[in-house]
Amino acid sequence: MTKLFATTALLTALAMPAFAVQPAEGETLAENQTYTYWLLDAIKSLDPALNTDVEGSDALRSLFEGLMTESATGEMIPGMAESHELSDDGLTYTFTLREATWSNGDPVTADDFVFAWQRVVTPETASEYAWYIELMNIDNATAIIAGEMTPDQLGVAALDDRTLQVTLSAPTPYFLNTLSHATTYPVPRAVVEEHGTAWTQPANIVGNGAYTLASHNLGVEIVFQKNPGYYDADNVVMETVRGVTVNDTNVALTRYQAGELDRVQIPAGQFPRLSEQFPDQAVSVPQGCSYAYVLNLGETGPEALKDQRVREAMALSLNREVIVDQVLQGGQRAAYSWTHWAIDGFAAPEGGMQDMPMDQRLERARELLAEAGYGPDNPVRLQLQYNTDESHRLLAIAAQQFWRPLGIQVELNNVEWAVHTDRLQSGNFEVARYAWCADYNEASTFLDWFRTDGYNSGKWSNAEYDQLLADARTAEDTAPLYQRAEEILAEEVPAVFVYHYAKVDMINPAIKGLPRENLLNTWYAKDLYRVAE
Repeated sequence: MTKLFATTALLTALAMPAFAVQPAEGETLAENQTYTYWLLDAIKSLDPALNTDVEGSDALRSLFEGLMTESATGEMIPGMAESHELSDDGLTYTFTLREATWSNGDPVTADDFVFAWQRVVTPETASEYAWYIELMNIDNATAIIAGEMTPDQLGVAALDDRTLQVTLSAPTPYFLNTLSHATTYPVPRAVVEEHGTAWTQPANIVGNGAYTLASHNLGVEIVFQKNPGYYDADNVVMETVRGVTVNDTNVALTRYQAGELDRVQIPAGQFPRLSEQFPDQAVSVPQGCSYAYVLNLGETGPEALKDQRVREAMALSLNREVIVDQVLQGGQRAAYSWTHWAIDGFAAPEGGMQDMPMDQRLERARELLAEAGYGPDNPVRLQLQYNTDESHRLLAIAAQQFWRPLGIQVELNNVEWAVHTDRLQSGNFEVARYAWCADYNEASTFLDWFRTDGYNSGKWSNAEYDQLLADARTAEDTAPLYQRAEEILAEEVPAVFVYHYAKVDMINPAIKGLPRENLLNTWYAKDLYRVAE
């Protein structure tokens, strides 16, 4: 086997704690080490196999720890994996786990990872992220998800309590980048088997992370307390972490300004004012998420959307520049690709509607609608669904106004997050607001969403697209494959891409350790500390 970490010095460094909090010179720690952050919606699940939300992932990073974690700049650093080796053929990873315990005192073992990963791909678990294990190219994942093989045939094995072996179906350059994601976290077999679906309740849940779950009042607040049994507890400063749910971003901002919250999203359009008034608190950095209006092309979708000309007209006539420059005003960028512009190594296709003046786009949109038999006298009638949030509402109103003059009449439908996601999953929508945030820093994290067997809520399907992504898994140069995939999305328009995110927040200057240079904006409560004001 070939050592991936070549020197003794590096191996020794990797065995040390992944990230030790070090207050800067001149900083004095506050006596009260509590961090309170804002949540837009309730956290649907604290089960790593069932979570699908960014908010849920933030919570899970406190309760659990995977093989890898991320640095403040997004590099992979050791978590539960003390070191690892890669075979000469690039197909077998062997991880040596550090000595650690679950919050109930039981040792964390390689079998906990095996159990967790097998559980994700087991059809009975109904994990919406089963495809993620497949995306990692773990041997036999595809066949197990399809019900053609049993979960115990997944390419993951515990050689002993502290040695985990993972076998891939093909060399996968981005494999290590996938290992900080919540879907790959270990779970305690005994606890899950004892409590079943209730194992994530506060009285039952057992984790291996830096924090334990003190309470969870669904849709109100979630509270974490420092875990004294965490292997690096001596370097964890923040004692209590609270997530508070506030559905209205303007109300949340008011609560921030009253000192009730330490971090909150800035409402649409308010960043210029707040950054001028509070330059040490208002922050905007690129965030690896893309916003779109997904079109239901499945059996339950409206007939009009099955016409590519209608979909293209919708994409052409949406004025993204007005949305980012006049509505959002927080450093976001207009989106003409699904993949976020800042993803490592990604180059968007050249040409297309982004190079057309807006008046030419509108003229072409009218022509396409007329060819399809639609116009102001015979409008396309659609319902646009979005979850509760002021910025979603403002963007939906803007889209409605952009489309109406062409003969696309859109009824707006606001629903709560849980209802919204359930309807997306069941295909009970026509047009739906959606955003995808990168699970790792590589273009496939976006493009795999539209695979025929991917997340793909709108049920679009294209054989060439699927093959491109299959080929990319083993290609030495993925750039042309990803560019062609984006070209197909632009041609067939399974969704209207709107903008690429920036993380636009008000952050209490007393809170230190939140990353500013990690595109995925992955933060770990164990890295935070509060300084005296």
